[in-house]
Amino acid sequence: LQMRKYGSRKEGGGGLRNGRSSSASRPGSIDPSSWKYFDSRAVGIPAGAIPRNCMAVLQMLKRKGFEAYLVGGCVRDLLLKRAPKDFDVITTASLKEIKEHVFSRCFIVGNRFPICLVRWRGSLFEVSSFKTNTTQVKGNENVNCSEDTDGRDGGDILRWKDSLRRDFTVNSLFFNPFNHRVYDYVNGVKDLRKNKVCTVIPAHVSFKEDPARILRGLRVAARLGFQFSSETSTAIRDLSPSIMDIDKPRLAMEMKYMLSYGAAESSIRLLRKYGLLDILLPFQAAYLSDQLKGKSSDRGLMLMNLLANLDKFFSADRPCHCSLWLALLAFHNALVNSPQDAQVIKAFAALMHFGTWDSAIEFLNEDVGAPVTYVPEAFGLSGAKVDDLMEQTSHLASLVKSSVDTLTCLNTLKQSVIRYPGASQFSGLVFVSAREKGRVLGIFNGLDSDLTSYDKRRGMHGIDYKLLEDGVTAEVRFVLGKVIMDTMSAESPCASTDAAAALPRPAADVTDADHRPLSTLFHSGESE
Repeated sequence: LQMRKYGSRKEGGGGLRNGRSSSASRPGSIDPSSWKYFDSRAVGIPAGAIPRNCMAVLQMLKRKGFEAYLVGGCVRDLLLKRAPKDFDVITTASLKEIKEHVFSRCFIVGNRFPICLVRWRGSLFEVSSFKTNTTQVKGNENVNCSEDTDGRDGGDILRWKDSLRRDFTVNSLFFNPFNHRVYDYVNGVKDLRKNKVCTVIPAHVSFKEDPARILRGLRVAARLGFQFSSETSTAIRDLSPSIMDIDKPRLAMEMKYMLSYGAAESSIRLLRKYGLLDILLPFQAAYLSDQLKGKSSDRGLMLMNLLANLDKFFSADRPCHCSLWLALLAFHNALVNSPQDAQVIKAFAALMHFGTWDSAIEFLNEDVGAPVTYVPEAFGLSGAKVDDLMEQTSHLASLVKSSVDTLTCLNTLKQSVIRYPGASQFSGLVFVSAREKGRVLGIFNGLDSDLTSYDKRRGMHGIDYKLLEDGVTAEVRFVLGKVIMDTMSAESPCASTDAAAALPRPAADVTDADHRPLSTLFHSGESE
């Protein structure tokens, strides 16, 4: 990657300086010397990296005379050569202008930070406005731009102000695909290069302003394999109880973003590291604490292997529905409370995956792999007869259905946690809705009755990711069975408590044949 300095006053200069951005450390002050501009072609963002539908939205705003940029996590992911989860747009048009002059069928949603939801040719885009952000964000009215911005472009001031309201520096980047420029006002690219997650404003202030930023920070770190800056890490530990103030629907949404996009294993580790797992998933927290007594590694724990095998199928642009990992947690909970024969677990998984009892038995007969056991969940093969195996498999299904209550019922959850005397103080929080409970129960319907007549064949072999993301029961059941089957095989992945071993490749190593890695973006002698 190469950094390009644009010396024209219109583009705001943008020299490179040592240390942190004073804009980030002193919100309300302006240090244009820390502002940086990059040529997206030198950075290695090809035009084809932006979906056509997204480009169409940007072009329509531009044709109406408004400026439009990609902003946030999508710019970060493009720099890291990753597929973005979604593409967020910000424009100089007001929300009213967007609806009246550009996208008449869009919907304006949100109270604190209203945005336009624009559906274009089957894709949904969030379009925000600089004007809304400037008027809505507390503190912007106190910013005095006159002293340090003589001759600076108004667009720079607009983008800089907006960057200060964002959560983390790596999420505060703007990209204009029409002039091929990436704008960085708070050292976001530098933090990408250092694999750091750092708040834009002081971390304690940021998290007190919005406790959900704590979970978003963990999500970014888990997906990218990044570390927190020391200040951010300390603030997360100090303010972790504040997530209890987040309303349940938003908590559920944040957990979905953490566990549905291919980083469930690393997310659970980080949640546990910072004491948040005790609040959000207390049974899993108590289980891990009990299993890791006297151990330095979670290698071989069934829960972590289940999550690792879940992650194999998903990524930021290919997520699953939350009912899949909720069902997986309920399944594991049932095994912890009532350990089962490994053969019964395999039969249960194969039945969900293949759809009929005959197919499940055929799989078991052909399975020549070594038996896999987990303590306490699964013990060695007993060689049960087919009739007994069917009865035990059906019984396991009933246990799993009962364990779903530990995700939604406070009293049931409390009883499950009590079995661990050393468990942390019970938070009294359940965030899973009754609707999602119904979805999870639907996955196991029919598995606790006569299995000879059970027939849930799908008629296809591969995974339909669109159906899976939408939570179609047959698709979720199919993948759930596969995840459990993989976990019960001898080739099951071995997890490590060293997060770096299990997380994605760090950004400093991300490169291709035509572009330099992020590690070369700054001079090697620059002060950190």
